[in-house]
Amino acid sequence: MSLGDPSGIGPEVTAKALAALRGELTPLVFGDARVLERDLGDLGLPLVAPGDALPPGGARIAVTRLPRGAIRPGRPVPEAGAAQLAYFEAAFECVRAGAAGALCTAPVSKAQVARALPGFVGHTEWLEAHCGVRRSVMMLAGERLKIALVTNHVAFARLRRILTVERIVETLAITHRALRDDLGLRRPRVALAALNPHAGEEGRFGDEEDRLLRPALARAARAGAPAAGPFPADSVFFRAALGEFDAVVALYHDQGLIPVKLLDAVGGDPAVNVTLGLPIVRTSPDHGVAYDIAGKGAASAASMIAALKLATRIAGVRAAHRR
Repeated sequence: MSLGDPSGIGPEVTAKALAALRGELTPLVFGDARVLERDLGDLGLPLVAPGDALPPGGARIAVTRLPRGAIRPGRPVPEAGAAQLAYFEAAFECVRAGAAGALCTAPVSKAQVARALPGFVGHTEWLEAHCGVRRSVMMLAGERLKIALVTNHVAFARLRRILTVERIVETLAITHRALRDDLGLRRPRVALAALNPHAGEEGRFGDEEDRLLRPALARAARAGAPAAGPFPADSVFFRAALGEFDAVVALYHDQGLIPVKLLDAVGGDPAVNVTLGLPIVRTSPDHGVAYDIAGKGAASAASMIAALKLATRIAGVRAAHRR
C-alpha cells in the first residue's frame, strides 16, 4: 500500500481499513511512520519495521520521506508532493519485484506530486509508462456495477476526435480479459453503452453508433471479446446493476461514473478504481484527498476496505492461474 497525501485522508482511511480487515491480509504500508503511528495508534494497531515479526492485525512500515514538521492534516505543503511520490514509487517497486502480491494506492494530490515530478498526471498514466503498457483501462468496480471507460479525463468537446473504432475495440478486449483472468468469470457478459440518446435512433440523433460502435463490437467479437450493444445509456446501467451484465463499457468519464457514484451514495455499494491491463494488480479507493475533512476522523474507509479486498481477490485469482 502507498499512503497517498499525508495531509489528506489517506492515512485515516488506511488505518481504519487495516483495523476492519485485521487478520485477513498481511499489509506492507509505504508511508511516513509518524503519520501512521498517529492513526494506527488510535485504533490499537501495532506498527513494525520491515523484517520484524508482524503481530496479528499489525502493519509494516517501509519508507519515511516526509520532513519533520511538515505533517499538517488538511493543509497541503510542497514537501508532501515528493513524499507521496516516494511512497508510490517504493510500493510499486515492491510489487514489481514480487515481494508483495498487489498494489493499493491511497489518494494523492496530483498538483502536489507534479511539483516534485513535472508532467505527472496520475497513478494510471505513471503505471502505464513504468510497466511498459501502451494502454490500460480504468474500471470503477462495485459489487453490483462495474464500469470500464473508453476515455478518462477528456474534455467533452474532444470526444469526437478521440473515440475511434480501434480505441473501443481495445477497451472491450482489455475489459473482457480482465473479467476472465482477474475476476475468474468464465464467460464475461459485457455491454457497450451508446453515445447518443436512444442509441442514435437509426441515425436520427447521431451516427456514432453505426460508424464506430457497431463496427467495434464486430471486431471485438472476432478477436474473442464479444460484447452486447450498443445500448442506450439511460437503461444499460440499471440493467447491469440488476445482474444482466457483468460490466458495462462506457464511452466517457461522467457517463460511467455517475451511476457508480449514485449507487455508492444511495445504495451503499462503494466503488473501487481498478487499473486493467497491467502486469501487476493495482486498486485504489474511488475518492480524493478530501482536505476539508482530513484530521477530523470523519472519513469513511468503505472504499479503501473494498479496494484492499478486491486487490487481494485479484491477486489470488492470478496466483491460481500460475499454479
